[in-house]
Amino acid sequence: MGLSVGIVGLPNVGKSTLFNALTKKQQAAAENYPFCTIEPNSAIVEVADPRLDKLAELAKPERIIRATVEFTDIAGLVKGASKGEGLGNKFLANIRECDAILHVVRCFDNDDIIHVQEGGNKAAPIDPVGDAEVIETELVLADMEQLRKRYDRVKKEAQAKPPMRPEAEACAALLKHLEDGNPVSTFPRGEGDAILPVLRELHFLTDKKVIFCANVADDDVTGGNSPHVAALKEYAAKHGCETVVVCAQMEADLAGLTDDESKEFLQSYGLSESSLDRTIKLAYETLGLASFLTAGPKEVRAWTFRRGWKAPKCAGVIHTDFEKGFIRAQVVAYEDYVKYGGEAGAREHGVLRPEGKEYEMKDGDVVEFLFSN
Repeated sequence: MGLSVGIVGLPNVGKSTLFNALTKKQQAAAENYPFCTIEPNSAIVEVADPRLDKLAELAKPERIIRATVEFTDIAGLVKGASKGEGLGNKFLANIRECDAILHVVRCFDNDDIIHVQEGGNKAAPIDPVGDAEVIETELVLADMEQLRKRYDRVKKEAQAKPPMRPEAEACAALLKHLEDGNPVSTFPRGEGDAILPVLRELHFLTDKKVIFCANVADDDVTGGNSPHVAALKEYAAKHGCETVVVCAQMEADLAGLTDDESKEFLQSYGLSESSLDRTIKLAYETLGLASFLTAGPKEVRAWTFRRGWKAPKCAGVIHTDFEKGFIRAQVVAYEDYVKYGGEAGAREHGVLRPEGKEYEMKDGDVVEFLFSN
């Protein structure tokens, strides 16, 4: 399984600059006018995980395969996007399949950049909370539009088919919830509720986890002195969302450097890691994802799983046959694997252990699955 994140925001907030940095390629136009991104750009980005490099020193594999995140960059949305303004619905549809939304908000001053919300007025004050609310409202409106179509159909069917009535009633309740300006994520639900199939099928935009991304200037890369960042963090916290501070321009500069040069560059800013790496880690945490590891002569690899999954389901991430024929998992914690110099040392010191079908996988477990064909 992989993780997919849709990047949204108003035009000219630095989304495409951020996307270029994320992919370490200039795949998205970063021009200073709305709608320069006219097709969604998707790219697969590796997840930085120093544990794999340490395992590779011990296992001496032919290759290292890291976990990945797919980022999809959507054209800048504007007020009225849900009704087709700008590039509208077409782009909202592109993020319905994403697991999470990275909402980029401008938290920097630059007189040369047009502020779309103010009709292109360059002198307009920066308003991160106002900007965030515009996008959030458009996502709610887009979900309303989609739900209304479903409700109209189900309501008619329910007149002739009584078993459809619970779904029609649930759709009506959710529609009212959205009309009151609330996201789908805050709609109450329980096991067996009639709304659950609707939620699964329609992939509502406002039912996804959102991470707010404060894009700051390179003279304050942590955003610690920015009232704009403080305001956005407060807004995000009220909505139960996390905020990450990114300087998209600095990350774009980092993108062309070697690992050693990047390290030196970051240290000059007093940083230990790229803010994009932090963003990816935060996306993993927000979605309850983690990685188990495999190590051998052919490859050292990170495999993505959802926290709470048991060993057989994790085995299925590698291959469905592993899950079907699961016998047991040989597991050693990453720290022990490194401490004792690999699998043989871990076995010798009694920290390599067999685990059965009820074992709940932990982040950083180094695993070998045994299965029958």
